[in-house]
Amino acid sequence: MERLEQHACFGGRQEVWRHASAALGCEMRVGVFLPSAALRGEACPVLYWLSGLTCTEQNFITKAGAQAYAERNGLILVAPDTSPRGEDVADDPAYDLGQGAGFYLNATQAPWAAHYRMQDYVAEELPALIEAHFPATDERAIAGHSMGGHGALVTALRNPGRYRSVSAFSPIVAPSQVPWGRKALTAYLGDDRDAWAHWDAVALIHAASPSDHLPMLVDQGLADEFLEEQLRTELLEAACLETGYLSTVRRHAGYDHSYYFIASFIGEHIAFHAAELRG
Repeated sequence: MERLEQHACFGGRQEVWRHASAALGCEMRVGVFLPSAALRGEACPVLYWLSGLTCTEQNFITKAGAQAYAERNGLILVAPDTSPRGEDVADDPAYDLGQGAGFYLNATQAPWAAHYRMQDYVAEELPALIEAHFPATDERAIAGHSMGGHGALVTALRNPGRYRSVSAFSPIVAPSQVPWGRKALTAYLGDDRDAWAHWDAVALIHAASPSDHLPMLVDQGLADEFLEEQLRTELLEAACLETGYLSTVRRHAGYDHSYYFIASFIGEHIAFHAAELRG
């Protein structure tokens, strides 16, 4: 691993690292915030953050203001890039497919399958890397925004027992039923809709065993321009009600899809995860 950046931040330190990923077959960048407790050598739990379409590791670490709350609660924050990158990595001219749009799944179709294994990276390779190189415990939580909200929900639901809690801002909850998701799932996985269900939070909630349920918090802005066509929060609520999956879904008048929304409520999300991680 190679450290590219380090900045004193709220008593802790924000770092950016580059490393070779075996899962993705390319170099990846990841933001790591170490609270002061970790800098003293104390083992701290980890909150993983997955960002949305077009983002890199920089968006969350520079716009969300999350470090102050992570310092207060003694959490390490880990924010990876949103897709594999590089000249040899397949791409598409559109913003919602290819580099910057990995959708946190394992692609099976050419040309994407060679590198687009973001689920293996996020759920397996990255935690192993973090826990080997930083004073991190194996107590984990996961959160994200938009495409990353989809990624957080799907990763938590696909890996029972690996995370203590999950939260999301403005997530794509049912990619099988919305344009962003149908485009990505068709490209990465092909036309088999049964395969799509393994990467769809609503479908995974319906399939989940009650013993595998975990605390879930979702925030959605009502002025979000993508709410009705791409996000469809009501589908997640309906799935939770039908299955008895205990979740908290909050709607906020006047808030849009931006990091202004995330910055307004990230402290509550971090407190939510800290309570579960320290519980």
